This record gives sequence, C-alpha cells and structure tokens, in this order.
Amino acid sequence: MVVEPPDRRGLRRITIHGKMVGTAWSLRELRKMLRRLGYPDDMDLDDRSRVYWRGGDSSVWPDDRGWRRRLVIVLMLVGLLGSLALHAVIGWADALGALTFAQRLVGVLFLLAGAVQGIALPAVVDHWGRRQVRLSGALVLLGVLMALATTTLLLFLWLQEREFIATVLLFFALWLWSLWALSTLIHEKVWRGIPHPRKFAAGVTVTALLTAISLGYSILYQPIAAPRHFVLKAEFGAPQTDADSPYIHVPLKLYAKNTGGIPVYIVTDDYTVWGRLAEFSESGEGMKEWKGDEEGGWWTPEAEVFETKVEDEIIASGQFQGPGSTLDSGEEFKMEKVITLPKGTKYETLDAVLQFSFLRQDSGKLDDEFFYEKLSWFESEGRYYCPPDDCGEHVIHHGRVRYNNNLINVTRKPRYVAAFWSPEEGLNAHISSFNFKKERKGQSIYDIYEGLDEDEMEREAERYGLGFVSVNSEVSVKGLLKQAQP
Repeated sequence: MVVEPPDRRGLRRITIHGKMVGTAWSLRELRKMLRRLGYPDDMDLDDRSRVYWRGGDSSVWPDDRGWRRRLVIVLMLVGLLGSLALHAVIGWADALGALTFAQRLVGVLFLLAGAVQGIALPAVVDHWGRRQVRLSGALVLLGVLMALATTTLLLFLWLQEREFIATVLLFFALWLWSLWALSTLIHEKVWRGIPHPRKFAAGVTVTALLTAISLGYSILYQPIAAPRHFVLKAEFGAPQTDADSPYIHVPLKLYAKNTGGIPVYIVTDDYTVWGRLAEFSESGEGMKEWKGDEEGGWWTPEAEVFETKVEDEIIASGQFQGPGSTLDSGEEFKMEKVITLPKGTKYETLDAVLQFSFLRQDSGKLDDEFFYEKLSWFESEGRYYCPPDDCGEHVIHHGRVRYNNNLINVTRKPRYVAAFWSPEEGLNAHISSFNFKKERKGQSIYDIYEGLDEDEMEREAERYGLGFVSVNSEVSVKGLLKQAQP
C-alpha cells in the first residue's frame, strides 16, 4: 500500500497494488477504508514492508481535524442560501405579476440565478470535500458571482434613496460575504478544474451582459411610450316634470373611456353638480369682483361684466366608478343620474363636473386592502377614526402601492396611497411613506397633512404615475326648463 503526500487541502491518496482505493483526511479515515476492504483493525501501518509513506509518515495529516475546511463549507452554504432566498423573493413576484415582458424576463432571470445557486449548494460540499465532480468549483464560482452582482445592484439602488430599511443590512452582509467567497475561490484557482475555461468565461460574460441590459431596461424604463389619454363626458338631458309635482328631474349622463395604451387604477373619483346664483349688474361692475373682498384673500379664475354677487352651491355629489376599480385600455364606464330641482329654482346655470385621480398600472400595483373603505366618523375604524369636529367626515381608502419592479420594492420603504372623499370637498389623493396603522388613534387628518413631506409626495406621484383628469358641462337653467317634458 502506498500513501501519497498530502495535497493542498490535506487529503492523501491511497493506492494498493497500484490501484487507487480512495482518499483520507486522517489516520482514522484510513483505517475505516481498510476495514471496508477487509483488512484487520490492528494492522500495523508503520510496517515499511507493507505500507510505503510518501511526503510524511502516519503522523502527517494536515487536515486531521478539518475545522477550517468545515467552517468554509458552512460559510459558503449560508451565503448561497441567503442569496438564493433573495433571488427567489425578488424574482417570483416579477416573473408572475409584472406588467411588461421585460420585467417578467428579469423575474425569470432571477429565478434561474437562484436555481443555479441551489445547484451550487451540493457543489460546495463536493469542492471542499473529495472533489468527485470536476465542475463543482466552477458552479460555486458562478453562484458567488451572481450573488456579488445582485447585491451590488441592490446597494446601488438603495443609495439612490438612502432610506434606512432593515433589509439593507442583509444586502451589505451578503455583499461582504460574496467578496470573501470570491477571494477564497480565486486563491484556490478553481478555474483550473474547468474543462474549457475560455468558453466558460465567455458564457458568463454574455449572460452578465444580457442580465445587465434587461435590468437596466426594467429599472430605467419610464412609461412614456404609451401616453395616458381619456375621453370624459358630462351631459344634461331633457328635464322631466309633472303638473302635480313641485320638482323638475334633470337627467345627467356621465361617461369615461380609457383611450390610451395603459390600464389604470381609479384612486378616487367624484361627480358634482353646482348651481350658480348671481345678480344682474346694471353698472357692469362684475369684472371687478374676481378678486373678492379685501379681507377674504380669495379670487376666482373667471368674471363677467353683468354678473355680481356670484355664489356656487353644491346640488348633488357622489362617486362615479369607485376607488380601487380599474379602467383598462379601451374600457369605458357609463352612469346616468337624475338631479332634482324645485320648479321655482333661482339658479342661473347648472355645472356638472366629472373628475377622478388615477394610478398607472405599468408603474405600480395597489394592494387589495385599498379597495375597502374606512369611515372616519366611526370609532370602530380604529386608526382611521378622527373626531368629525377636528377632521370633518371622510370616506378613506388606504393601502400599499408596490412598484412593478420588485428590485425597487426591496430597496425602498413601503409606499402607501391615501384617498379621501366627501360630498362637500374636492378630491384628495397622495402617495407617501405615511402609514395610518403606525399613527395614534384619533389624530387629526389635517395635522397629518402638515407633517407629510411635499417633496416626497411630488416625487412619488411622478414615479407611480398618479394623475388627475376632469371635465365639466355647464347649461342654462332657463334653457333646460324650456325643454321640460311632461
């Protein structure tokens, strides 16, 4: 029997009668091997007539305990497992739920990268073990390079906002681990075990370039190729009346169609009918009233010479399609309402306004929680409750919005959409990092508004495509009355 000198890992090869029978890390492993081959346990291994030791006698076992090698194996496995989980979390959401093909492709690439790292896990044990698979070192190197590329990208994205999140500690830890793992593999020159190192390097380079292009397109893509475009209508119909009724019923037809190329979420919507009261100005002084009085500090964007003391009153108001609903490309929504007026109405004109705020689906995705309304005047609503004397009365919709690229989601604080509606106030919707659930119960909504970062809200509105559209239709009341049908 010949025991060869220890290799760089401390492993000694054993041959008997010129035939290799195995390798051993220690004298104990050597005796186990001989026992399996049928040799007695008390065989004298120092008998030179039977055993020939090269590069050191039976006491030379550099890896007798092997704690360093086992520590490297554990660290490699832990790092690859962490990177695999990270790739799966990022890739799964994009591969199944992204809107564009490029974003789904990126999700699939992340899942494939995670699969490669999963294959690299047994390769770690083999490479720092008996190396029965020649490509084990190359597989580990590929998994480490993927971890380094992904964590570098995640840290780069995080640096764009520099918001403290707990996951950034994981990114940084995995980044440091990948640097250590790469230096360890370079020190061991693992490429020596690759059958065709140049082809392997070329394949890695091409894959990295394709991944970088896909990631760059997905991250930097701004949804301007398909601009937003809507058709909105608000039309009054012929009034209906009856001799025995003191009322006039005025039909109102509302219509909205998404004629653009991008589906949207309706964040909040509203239709409002205003009645205008005014007095005739014989002196023609109406043009001077657009600035209001000196103490009021208000102004109006219109004025007429022969109108004075103009007042607008809300006659009817309600929701149109409803917050959280969707309006896909080419989809339309219609509603018909009947507005009730007294026959002796003093209104000069009626003005119907249809308006809604929307969120582009190619920029963000609303969680299901947003679809359920919360009533601010009910104490049972918990965090959403606010005393009406302080906040008024609002129907609140609140929920998380997620960017369509999950790489952004994992490197940012959560963002939330908040929308408020009441029949006597205008639409109000914004996106910020504010979360109702973390605020104390009963806090004034107006105090919350004052505490929000306006720059953040503007930035997030642009990032997620939060927009606002409206249309109005104004008619003469006298003209409507002439059309009244019994």
